[in-house]
Amino acid sequence: MDNSGTGGGLRAGFGLFGGGAGAAGSSGADYSQPDLSRVPLTGMSPLSPYLNLDPRYLIQDTDEFILPTGANKTRGRFELAFFTIGGCCMTGAAIGAVNGLRLGLKETRDMAWSKPRNVQILNMVTRQGALWANTLGSLALLYSTFGVVIEKVRGAEDDLNTVAAGSLTGLLYKSTAGLRGAARGGLIGFTLTGLYALYNNWDHLKGMSVRHSL
Repeated sequence: MDNSGTGGGLRAGFGLFGGGAGAAGSSGADYSQPDLSRVPLTGMSPLSPYLNLDPRYLIQDTDEFILPTGANKTRGRFELAFFTIGGCCMTGAAIGAVNGLRLGLKETRDMAWSKPRNVQILNMVTRQGALWANTLGSLALLYSTFGVVIEKVRGAEDDLNTVAAGSLTGLLYKSTAGLRGAARGGLIGFTLTGLYALYNNWDHLKGMSVRHSL
């Protein structure tokens, strides 16, 4: 009986799964030790040098995401608006609760610890929490709305949209206080968003100043 076919099949099978050195040599893939040393092996067993795989493909310098066609890698202002409004509401509620507790303890300091005092403190905490949450939530809603509209009108996303949205938010929020109050609100919004934009671009500005000084 001729066993040459069986032996050839076994040899082909071993060569297919990287069991034989001859298969790696015949494939033409020759990887040096420095190439293999750059492959991160955390949580993995050492890679076999006989695998027909270029180890450089396992090294990724940047994050890779599968995105829908036409989608951006960063979230736009519309996506961030929900997070901004919700975060401001929760932050306002927390600040208001602390402020209400402070005011409640201050106003009832002459009262003994009893149920009426606890109820009064609880009412103050609830009232202040709702007030601060409503205030910061309204500001976040106005800011996000202006930011989305300005981005759609200009067709660009940069710090100019942030400063413009902040200025218009302060202007509109204080518009009921008259012309002077509206101007003061716009100036406050412009200052806060301008400082935020400056903070975001601080590293870029430092790099520019260093290049100009050279």
